[in-house]
Amino acid sequence: MGNRIIQRFDVGARMSEMSVYNGIAHLAGQIADDASADIGGQTRQVLAAIDGLLARAGSDRTKILMAQIFLADLADFPGMNAEWDAWVTPGHTPPRATVQAALANPQWRVEIVVTAAV
Repeated sequence: MGNRIIQRFDVGARMSEMSVYNGIAHLAGQIADDASADIGGQTRQVLAAIDGLLARAGSDRTKILMAQIFLADLADFPGMNAEWDAWVTPGHTPPRATVQAALANPQWRVEIVVTAAV
């Protein structure tokens, strides 16, 4: 039957940063800590946060099953892609969707949600 325990990480009153269930890590949308950075800087911060959470779950970027990327401005698409392309592991690029969205903080330029195998 597998492990049916739900593990939650960084649990807050509104949300957790990650849950792991049945061998799958589900990350909350990750945003930059320093919202004053440009799209490259914000994307690097977000990807580093994803790396950190995945490591805590016993996973890594090569095990990402799906990524959803939200950009406040599609003009940032090339800048985000440059950082993404440098970050992903060749041969392990996950399925991905990128959409324009109004993010909760107007200074945020990018938010990324991933699920990954553990």
